[in-house]
Amino acid sequence: MLILDVTVVAISLPLMGADLGLDRQTVTWVVSAYTLTFGGLMLLGGRIADLIGPRTTVLVGLAVFTIASLVTGAAQDGVMVLTGRVGQGLGAAMLSPAALSVVVRLFEGDERNKALGIWSALGGGGAAVGVLVGGLLAAGPGWPWVFYVNVPIGVIVFAGLVRLLPSLPPVQTGQRRSADVLGALLVTAATGSVIYAMIGAGELGWLAPRTLLTFAAGILLYVLFGWRQRVAATPLMDLRLLYRRPVVAGTFVIAIGTALMVAVFFLGSFYLQNHSGLGPLVTGLLFLPVAIATMIGAQLGGRIIGTSGGRGLAIVGLVVAAAGLVIPAFWPSTVGVVVGISVGSAGIGTLFVVASATALGQVQPHEAGIASGIVSTFHEFGASVGAAVVSSIAAASLATQADSGYVTAFTVTAIAAVVGAVVAGSLIPGHKPTAVEEIPDRTGA
Repeated sequence: MLILDVTVVAISLPLMGADLGLDRQTVTWVVSAYTLTFGGLMLLGGRIADLIGPRTTVLVGLAVFTIASLVTGAAQDGVMVLTGRVGQGLGAAMLSPAALSVVVRLFEGDERNKALGIWSALGGGGAAVGVLVGGLLAAGPGWPWVFYVNVPIGVIVFAGLVRLLPSLPPVQTGQRRSADVLGALLVTAATGSVIYAMIGAGELGWLAPRTLLTFAAGILLYVLFGWRQRVAATPLMDLRLLYRRPVVAGTFVIAIGTALMVAVFFLGSFYLQNHSGLGPLVTGLLFLPVAIATMIGAQLGGRIIGTSGGRGLAIVGLVVAAAGLVIPAFWPSTVGVVVGISVGSAGIGTLFVVASATALGQVQPHEAGIASGIVSTFHEFGASVGAAVVSSIAAASLATQADSGYVTAFTVTAIAAVVGAVVAGSLIPGHKPTAVEEIPDRTGA
């Protein structure tokens, strides 16, 4: 449900924008406000899950998410929509790492890899199905039901989890039982500044003074976050985790995979509806092969990663993604877009399995919550960056519906996939990683 809510709005964005009078930047923030809050507070959510136990965190997060969904659906203007989306992100930031922590703590060894494969397949499939569901709801009862539908589902899931979710004890680390709220705010503000700069670059230009200053502010805030983690009595995260090669590799793969996925859905939705003149129902149905391809990719990845390893699977997945995204760049048409994003999504689907298995396959139980939070954080940051970048690159086409902006955006995403394949191939260990494998220290320390 949480991952679906990243993409379920894609089909309804044109209708929502027209109904509420939202400009391009506000429409982009409908995606980014959720993913930014979700990702920015994810580490805090993971830490809270470790401190008070994942069961309580899951239930509270689900309640907040469900109530915020009701608020978003009832919105009458852009401010209320964005407020509701921030609320959804807050609930998701508690719910997602806590739920993933349960998976990591309940399973070990090969069983954990299988469980993570199922988790990844559900996440990848949920993202793709979200576009189809969004089309059906937007064309039927209207775009508010893209959010209202979470309310009955949330109530049912809450009742089920109260009965089924095991009560795991809080993690005992010997540290004070507190959470680094300031650190969470710093990392969220840092990413928010970067996303704001990317979204505004569509009108101002990438080298405009305001764009560069906002980027610089984001970098400064990231530096402050790093400093905070070193001096805080109970830091939000152990920065030493980011020196572990599997964790770095997994977070990179999840970030590039999610960025490509959201870029595909964003561009595909606006091209098919605004450029090709198709309605949300037809657009949603045309995304059905995209959903199927994503789930097939995730399922195949979960089946073969145990024997093939993550490195080869990541390279193949990103190369397939690049090959698919090249198609609409050279063949900008309804058929070209549908075929291209379907092929690309099959490759993207494998990346979610690779990321989870690589980053989380060997973590210790006491690290489960924070490691899960790191992976989930980069999932949402990737989504925020993907939406912001393609929105800015395709800004002219989103306004005039010319082909040029879409062609450029698809070309950039294909190039990003190729670069991602090279980076993933160099980062992901070629053998089964140990729990403490680290990036080689090249400083001589």
